Amino acid sequence: MDQDEKFPLQENQAQKIKAPKNGVSGLVLSPFKWVKKLSDELHWSFVSGVVIVYGINQGLSLGLSKVSTQYYLKDEQKLQPSEAQVYHGMIMIPWIVKPLWGLLTDTVPIAGNRRRPYFIFAGIIGAISMIILSLEKNLYLGVALLLLMSGSAGVAIADVTIDACVTENSISHPSLAGEMQSLCGMCSSIGQLIGYTVSGVLVHIIGSKGVFGVLSVPAGLVILVGMIIQEPLIRNFSYKRVSQKFVDASMAMWTALKCPIIWRPCLYMYLSLAVSLHIHEGMFYWYTDAKTGPSFSQEVVGSISAVGAIGSLLGVLLYQNAFRSHPFRRVLFFAQLLYGASGMLDLILVLRINLIFGIPDYVVVVFDAAVSHMIGRLKWMPLLVLSSKLCPSGIEGTFFALLMSIDHVGSFSASWAGGILLLALNVTRTTFDNLWLAIVIRSIFRLLPIGILFLIPSSDPNAAILPSEMLKTKKGDDALENTNTEMESFVIKSNPSSPHS
Repeated sequence: MDQDEKFPLQENQAQKIKAPKNGVSGLVLSPFKWVKKLSDELHWSFVSGVVIVYGINQGLSLGLSKVSTQYYLKDEQKLQPSEAQVYHGMIMIPWIVKPLWGLLTDTVPIAGNRRRPYFIFAGIIGAISMIILSLEKNLYLGVALLLLMSGSAGVAIADVTIDACVTENSISHPSLAGEMQSLCGMCSSIGQLIGYTVSGVLVHIIGSKGVFGVLSVPAGLVILVGMIIQEPLIRNFSYKRVSQKFVDASMAMWTALKCPIIWRPCLYMYLSLAVSLHIHEGMFYWYTDAKTGPSFSQEVVGSISAVGAIGSLLGVLLYQNAFRSHPFRRVLFFAQLLYGASGMLDLILVLRINLIFGIPDYVVVVFDAAVSHMIGRLKWMPLLVLSSKLCPSGIEGTFFALLMSIDHVGSFSASWAGGILLLALNVTRTTFDNLWLAIVIRSIFRLLPIGILFLIPSSDPNAAILPSEMLKTKKGDDALENTNTEMESFVIKSNPSSPHS
């Protein structure tokens, strides 16, 4: 009888707990309860690390650094648009070598820790770089670029390390894998939106160099992540085997890349990004020009980027709710077509056609930012999903980093090609007569990837793409040693001529 009396009492209590969820207060409190749930299951230090790395150091810093770097290269270093476009690509070089950071954090523990030292190292180089940029006057261009690249490296290393932590927790808590990805995406999106929103105001108040000083704070928080995050100690690790692990991982990645089902989409990803020429530095110089351009203030430039971040978020939601189940080729065809057409909005603005119809410049620019970023994200999402399906078992993390680095190489190529185009058309700090032609050429080039869509698989996006022998699940308790074994077996199975076979 006592037990029978307890069950109704427990049910009533449960109903009382669930009741607020149906009201406004429950709606407001639900995100906090969700975060608390993840903290209870995965440890509060991991959740804090995700918020700091994705939300603050990556999302917020991206919003702040983009605008401040543009003004720094324009006003402090006095660069031409073509030069700024090329150097902007160079700043992203640390992201191209993401597989190297992934290999280091996966295979080379320091003092028995696999992740913590890399967080601390990333935070230190990021904070020092930003502090020097903010304090030193009249820096040589080469030194300034090196510091900007060091700051970018700090963000990239922290990104790869937290990715590894997320992957580990996804394996140990598979039921929470989707929620972890949602947390990462939400933190990054909110951070970018806040960063872009306040970037212009901060540049106006404290200048671009002052913003670099502010950026040392997120980097310092990454050091805190390295101090608080929990991970098991690795004892009796043999550093003599590190070189062999690097060789095995490199051979496994090379063997995978030789498979047509993998190299064909990789080639498409690179080419589709490389031919989408970047001329945003030329547009930025025109935006801020007082004679021929609209002469936007720092606050307006920041708000334009903020609207672009909202457009990117809408692109993600649009893909998840409307296009997630459609074949990759179909989505990419229409996305690439719209991407080329959206570039013509810049043409309307530069030729001042909008003023003929009484439409303010700011309205056109904001609409352009929202639409182009939404379509750009809609184009990128199927490639991201496809990349996740191209990673063989045993080298998932490192191979995914390799695929992402291919994307960054494509963007790097687009930045350099765009800089060369601006230089060839004589688009300078004060001369924008041929900027319209650069926009037309860029828009045409954006359509070229449609001709190589045959490189993308035409299969169901929800089905596996790789052969079954590449998708065998991991077994065993020692993840560090087992990963090396799987890489060796993958090389042997995929390469019958290997001396191991």
